[in-house]
Formats: sequence, structure tokens, C-alpha cells
Amino acid sequence: MKLCWPAPERNKTPILDVLRRVLPEKGTLLEIASGTGQHVAYFAEQLPHLYFVPSDINLANLESIRAHRDELLTRANTSAATGTENNVLEPREIDVRSSDWAVGKVEAVFCANMIHIAPWSCTVGLLDGVGRNLTVPGVFVLYGPFKVAGRHTAPSNEEFDLTLRARDETWGVRDVEAVTALAEAQGLVLDERVAMPSNNQCLVFRR
Repeated sequence: MKLCWPAPERNKTPILDVLRRVLPEKGTLLEIASGTGQHVAYFAEQLPHLYFVPSDINLANLESIRAHRDELLTRANTSAATGTENNVLEPREIDVRSSDWAVGKVEAVFCANMIHIAPWSCTVGLLDGVGRNLTVPGVFVLYGPFKVAGRHTAPSNEEFDLTLRARDETWGVRDVEAVTALAEAQGLVLDERVAMPSNNQCLVFRR
């Protein structure tokens, strides 16, 4: 069943603007926690020079990713002018805390809106996995809300953080500095911190 959530529809174009600028001219992008598949289908159509490997831990999401991919391919086949090929590969079931993601080396990794709705161990696992699978050179883009120097960037983010922690005490908006420290341990350098709509940010790491 194809799922559609409001947030990916709102943020997919601003995120694409960042990806267009920072991604390599060719290679494979692994998306961690693809959710419904709205992002990967949109990015793949707009960036046909790259291959995309979507992933998620939720089986219903994997089914939705396949539905979005199939819709993309149907649209491409009925409109030869787009030039879009099958650049979305089979989605993978990935637990970021696994010691082997079984995807091999990739030139880019993208993850949106995951680390604040998961235990901190998932952030650790995410950066460990990026460290194992990202090529040299490579780029890792992480999107979501973040605290800077221990402070929220907007009152709405502080309220959101309290809501998250009330749902699960292991969740919460993460500190940029803490995430950056994990990245640096994997040989990744924070190259850009891009302000995004709705008080979100894109962190662009390179190695």
C-alpha cells in the first residue's frame, strides 16, 4: 500500500535544493529510514544520474517504498521525454544498529527525520554504518531538527522536544555537537549546516 505523509511533501523540494548542490555527479545514494518512499521517488526522478537504495526497518514502509517506485517507473515509461530509468533499487530492510547493512560501498548517504524519534543508540549505529559504507570521497546528509550549543533554535522545537520525550524518554532533538563528534570519529567532517524551513537543518558531512 502506498503511503503519503504531509511532512515529506512539504520538505522534499528544499531538501532537493541542498542535494543538487552537494551530491556527486554519479554514484549510488543510500537512504536510511526512507519512510513512505516519497523522498526517494522524488529525488530519483529529479536526479536521474544517480542510483538510489532506499531502506527502512518497518515492513509496511518497505511496501510503500515499492509502490512509490513502481509509480515512478510507470510514469517514466509513459513519458519518454523524462529520460528516467530504473534508478531506484530494491528497498532494503536495515536496522541501523546492525553491524552489517549488506549494501556495500556507496558514494552518498541521506537520512531525514530519524534520529530524534529513535534512541541515541540508533544515532550511534547510523554514524557507525555511514563510516563503514561511505566511500572516500563521500557525502552524508542528515536532515531534521537540532539543538546548537545545547539550545533549541526555536520555541517550537523546544515544545516538540518535550512532546517527543513524553512519548519516549529515549527520544529527543539531538545536539549538533554530539552528532558531529560521532561523525568525526568516522572520519567525517561537518562541511555545512544549512538552515531549512520549519526550523530544521541539513548537516552536510564529507570525507
